[in-house]
Amino acid sequence: MYIPFDELPPQARIWIYQANRPLTAAEQTEIKPLLERFATEWSSHGKGLQASAALLHNQFLVLANNEDATAASGCSIDASVRFVRELEQQFNIAFFDRTQLAFLRDGEVQLVSMNQLKDSIAAGDITKDTLYFDTLVNTYGDLQSDWPRQAQQSWLNRYF
Repeated sequence: MYIPFDELPPQARIWIYQANRPLTAAEQTEIKPLLERFATEWSSHGKGLQASAALLHNQFLVLANNEDATAASGCSIDASVRFVRELEQQFNIAFFDRTQLAFLRDGEVQLVSMNQLKDSIAAGDITKDTLYFDTLVNTYGDLQSDWPRQAQQSWLNRYF
């Protein structure tokens, strides 16, 4: 069962997929109905999930499920991964590249490769206060209240 994204309860579980490039307006227009259809049909052991999906900051695909109603099973999570992989192929985009970190700088999402992270910090391009899109956030409430978050409030803290 589809739930509008902004009506999810704070404890709803989320999965964040970061794109390797910004999605164009045309791509977003095409993807949004696919997301809604997937969320509507998403199920666990034959039982429909109270699910939603959204595109945020032109760069992130977020799937969500109200686990209080029905928990996502391994099979349903596998189905969501297959769906995201299909989007990758259809739109020639990568959502599973974990070598890029996303920061909010001057109102724009900026990607920094893991290989360049230490140099970017040493150069002062990334500071402990730089806003970081932590894809490890796993509840809707945390997404709403603390995303993006200061780099020092994430696993990146060890670099400062």
